[in-house]
Amino acid sequence: MVQEFRENPFLLDKPQAYRAWRARKLDTYPKTIAELIVEVADLAHPTPAERSAIVSVCRRANMAIFRSAAGAGDKSAIRAFGQAFGLVRLDANLYADDDGITALQVSDVERKRDFIPYTNQRLNWHTDGYYNTPDRQIRGLVMFCARDALEGGENHLLDHEIAYILLRDAEPRFIEALMHPQAMTIPANCEQGVEIRAAETGPVFAIEPGTGNLHMRYSARTRNIEWRNDPMTLAAVEFLQNLWEAGCDYVYHYRLMPGEGIICNNVLHNRTAFRDDPASGKKRLMYRARYFDRIAATNFSDVCSAPNLP
Repeated sequence: MVQEFRENPFLLDKPQAYRAWRARKLDTYPKTIAELIVEVADLAHPTPAERSAIVSVCRRANMAIFRSAAGAGDKSAIRAFGQAFGLVRLDANLYADDDGITALQVSDVERKRDFIPYTNQRLNWHTDGYYNTPDRQIRGLVMFCARDALEGGENHLLDHEIAYILLRDAEPRFIEALMHPQAMTIPANCEQGVEIRAAETGPVFAIEPGTGNLHMRYSARTRNIEWRNDPMTLAAVEFLQNLWEAGCDYVYHYRLMPGEGIICNNVLHNRTAFRDDPASGKKRLMYRARYFDRIAATNFSDVCSAPNLP
């Protein structure tokens, strides 16, 4: 059976479309982390069946976990893997390697030590690139584990469309507030008095023109975030903070092992603190590839015109 949505459910003035989309989303949303896992024999050359399985999971949850032995730790294989899913335009962000893929590990470099991803500290809930300009929004993300830590380093993952549902069901005005063009401001990044990134103001939720996709830019950081000073925006931020603290049945918990990775449409995620043991070779190394592209065949129009998924 094919179910089509002629109206975008993310618009607040389309309640009937929202109810239909919400029912389908929750009905097909994977109930366990095991449903997200897809085996890939050769990371650089996923087969048509493997690609189809990953796209199918991403259509339901905007993310999949892949597991591969061949190509483990090879950055060229990671790049090829992304290309197999239409992920081509890499974001050469600050501290990315020359190939555009970032090696995330505990760093002794003074400048990097100021950024949580390069430490072993807990990394709070966020979507990647929330400080990017509107023309450089991160839509796709691949994370690959080359080495795991001795302990810790678990990821928590939540589809941003589920976050939208939770917010809208609690109070539709939360969505209105978070779609405001001045909802969230990331102050300028300055080092030794030199501005290396300008302040960036924009919405948390946005409906992308042309595709109808729901995009989210968000950080739960309590420092260096300026929220629009109106009651509904602050209440929405508090709602999300309470969600992170109280827990949520829709959040997946997973600790990536070597040879495993996550491919997603920039879903909400965090990372617990971890402990390395260099003497035993247990020194966490993750490769991160950020893309301006979304995973191919997972646009809103693709998902909502596809047969109902099991």
